[in-house]
Amino acid sequence: MKLRVILFSVFLTLLSGCSTNPFTGKKTMALVSNDQLFPTAFQQYNLFLSENKVVTGTKDSEMIKRVGQRIATAAERWFNANGYESYLKDYAWEYNLVDDKTMNAWCMPGGKIVFYTGILPVAESETGIAVIMGHEVAHALANHGQQRMSAAYVQQGLAIAGNMAITDSKSRDAFNQYYGVGSNVLGMLPFSRFHENEADMIGLYLMAIAGYNPDEASQLWKRMKANSNGEAPPEILSTHPSNDARIQNLRALAPTAKEEAKKFGVHTFK
Repeated sequence: MKLRVILFSVFLTLLSGCSTNPFTGKKTMALVSNDQLFPTAFQQYNLFLSENKVVTGTKDSEMIKRVGQRIATAAERWFNANGYESYLKDYAWEYNLVDDKTMNAWCMPGGKIVFYTGILPVAESETGIAVIMGHEVAHALANHGQQRMSAAYVQQGLAIAGNMAITDSKSRDAFNQYYGVGSNVLGMLPFSRFHENEADMIGLYLMAIAGYNPDEASQLWKRMKANSNGEAPPEILSTHPSNDARIQNLRALAPTAKEEAKKFGVHTFK
């Protein structure tokens, strides 16, 4: 009986804590509001910048800002055209290049973006930067950080429910062992891979609207694959789709992205 009450409470919480993804029209988990999330993200971003070497006044750093601004403008055009005029009012775009050999880039909730210098050789060009920028910006626009945090709360809540409902210590230990692995492999990891695929799709649309050729996305991931030296876990155990799956998906999505760009008067691409 106790388990039923707890599960029902979790269900009601999920029902009340939902928002709509503007790109898909689907309901998504939003147990943490952006009003709570954005200020914390902005503080963490400023702390990160204070603890790392930010590159300024170079061609590369200016390119990061230029591409970021073009992608942000494309996002604003898309939202305005689709009836979401005030969607970006709380976003505070910022684009920084950090001197670090790590091959990575990321965007915090609310639009705070970092590129590491280590990813520039793989990007190769401004269009390659646009592929990465579009993908990272898409994570922020689709509130993936908010959804991941909400999913973690649900995962923790169900773990607590199981521990409260199971009175036998041996059975409880078994539950914790199998639930930990199962909820990650069957829940959290597929959830993360879905976000990566969604960010790829949205990112392609944004880069195309910004005037960058979406055909470059699959080429970028071919270079990413070559630079990975085959060091990647099986997709089922990864937060990201496999390189091959990603390359195929991006290649298939590119024509649709070009069609989306035409709606905004964009017919030629860099």
